[in-house]
Amino acid sequence: MDKFQQDAAGTLEKLRDMRPVVHSITNYVTAGDTANMLLAAGASPIMADDPADAAEVAAGANALMLNMGTLSKKHVLAMLNAGRAANERGVPVVFDPVGVHLTEFRQNSALEILSKVKISIIRGNLSEMLFMGGIPVKSHGVDSSDAENEDLKFTAAREVAGKYGCICAVTGKNDLITDGRVAVRLENGTALLRKITGAGDMTSAVTAAFSAAAEPFKAAVFGTAFMGICGEIAEKLSENKGMGTFRAELFNAAGMSAETFSEKMKFEVIEV
Repeated sequence: MDKFQQDAAGTLEKLRDMRPVVHSITNYVTAGDTANMLLAAGASPIMADDPADAAEVAAGANALMLNMGTLSKKHVLAMLNAGRAANERGVPVVFDPVGVHLTEFRQNSALEILSKVKISIIRGNLSEMLFMGGIPVKSHGVDSSDAENEDLKFTAAREVAGKYGCICAVTGKNDLITDGRVAVRLENGTALLRKITGAGDMTSAVTAAFSAAAEPFKAAVFGTAFMGICGEIAEKLSENKGMGTFRAELFNAAGMSAETFSEKMKFEVIEV
C-alpha cells in the first residue's frame, strides 16, 4: 500500500477516535444532510449561524466550515465572528464560496471574509475557482458549466492557492487539490453526485472534519476522496433504485472502514 494511502487510513481512524466538533455555518437547503454526513463519517456537527454565539462556538470547535450557499448579511457577520475566533484558537477553517461569481454581494462578502479570516482550505467547483483566481467564467447558476478542462482546473487551483496562501480543492468529474507547489488529482466519484443537492457542501464539511486530524493539504485530499468514494459505493448499492436510494446509501457508505477508504482512493501526485 502506498504511504499516502496508509496516511489516509490512519487519518480516518484518528478522526473517528477524536470525533471532532465541526462548526458549520452553512446553507439551510443542505444543513441537515451536511450534519448527517458528518455524523456518519465520525465527526460531531454543530450548526450555529447567529452572530451572537458563532464566535464562542467556533472557539470551542475542532474545525470550522464556512459555506456561502444561502448567504445573508447575518451569515456574513457570523462567518467573520466565527472565523476570527477560530484563527485565535488555531482552529482550521474551510471556505466554500458557493456561487461567488453570481452577484456583487457574494463577491464582496467573499473578499471581506478572505481579507479578515485566515483560511486553511478553499473548496469549490471550477466556475467558483476560476472566478476566485481572476479568470473569466462561464456558469449556470451555482453549478459549474465550464467544460471539464484539466488545464483550466490546474490553472485555477494554482492561482487560488497562491493568491490566498491556502490549499485549493477544485471538485468536479476529477478533483484537483494543490498548495501551489504539489498537486493531487483524484479520480474517485460518480456523475450521480451532481444529481443531488448538497454533494459539494458535504464534501466541504467532511474536509473540515479531516482538517481536525491532518494538516490542510492531506485533509483536502482525504476529505474530497472520501466523498467521492461514498458516491461510488452508493451508486453500486442503489443500482436501478433511483436517486432517493442513492442519497440514503451515501450516508451508509460513510461508515466504510479505514481499509476500504484507503484501498479505493484513486490518485496521482503531480509536481506543479
